[in-house]
Amino acid sequence: MSILLAVTGWDPGVWVQRMRALLPDHRITTPETLQDRAAIRYAVSWRHAPGALADLPNLQAIFSLGAGVDHMFGDPQLPEAPIVRIVDPDLRDRMSEWVMLHTLLHHRQQRRYDRQKLQRIWDDDESQPAARDVRVGILGLGVLGQDAARKLSMMGFDVAGWSRSPHRIEGIACLHGGEGLDALLARTDILVCLLPLTTRTRAILNASVFARLAKGGRFGGPVLINAGRGALQVEADIVAALDSGVLKAASLDVFETEPLPATSPLWTYPNVFITPHNAAISEPSAVAAYIAGQILSLERGQQLENVVDRTRGY
Repeated sequence: MSILLAVTGWDPGVWVQRMRALLPDHRITTPETLQDRAAIRYAVSWRHAPGALADLPNLQAIFSLGAGVDHMFGDPQLPEAPIVRIVDPDLRDRMSEWVMLHTLLHHRQQRRYDRQKLQRIWDDDESQPAARDVRVGILGLGVLGQDAARKLSMMGFDVAGWSRSPHRIEGIACLHGGEGLDALLARTDILVCLLPLTTRTRAILNASVFARLAKGGRFGGPVLINAGRGALQVEADIVAALDSGVLKAASLDVFETEPLPATSPLWTYPNVFITPHNAAISEPSAVAAYIAGQILSLERGQQLENVVDRTRGY
């Protein structure tokens, strides 16, 4: 049986090497070396070229190399085989590390102290709020959002979360639906976005949402943290909100256009942290092991895990 590895933007050689080591009885091929399309049982994708997975008559499953699967749905010839998303502890933990880091950077005013250091200023007049007095709202309560919510709550932050459908997380206020979103925004000082990209969530981080965030918090205005997808945010609205004071600061790991163009005004704001879409990089060995484990389970007659609901897009 063969596995088709179809990726763009990454070196496929790393993934081919890992998959061969984990699945020595399977042939690993790429679109460039593919000869027998009928032999392909599984496809592993990251931003594959449209049509690269078409005409595979015996395809049983498609695996995404990243946590997101939105990159697949731009392919009009995407097969009907089950799509499996990565749910890996390594990726989950890396994302929570990034979210906690940036929540703390804003909470503890680190950018202010960085400026003071450069100016050799010793100024401790401004008070530091306690974590319990800072309200964090998390958009998206999937595996990543739930883990970040629990860890921020353990640090003492007042955490609530929102999702499309109801969730229950011990110790976390969980809201859902339109009214739930309004309630979450109204009580949020730091907004963390870990939503999947779907037709419903595209451009959700916009001027309307920013205007509904709490205005009486401990930072003089709300803070935006986005490590979901770049298409979730309207960057012109973020810039306008920063200029007007509707947003006090931001941490952004994802962007509408990547790499972020040098002409983007987001580079110029001292109160904006920018990272190059590496909040939770897919570590090849961990992700390859996850995919190999799923393939072997399927061949033993077991069910695939974390299959995407195509009607929801995640």
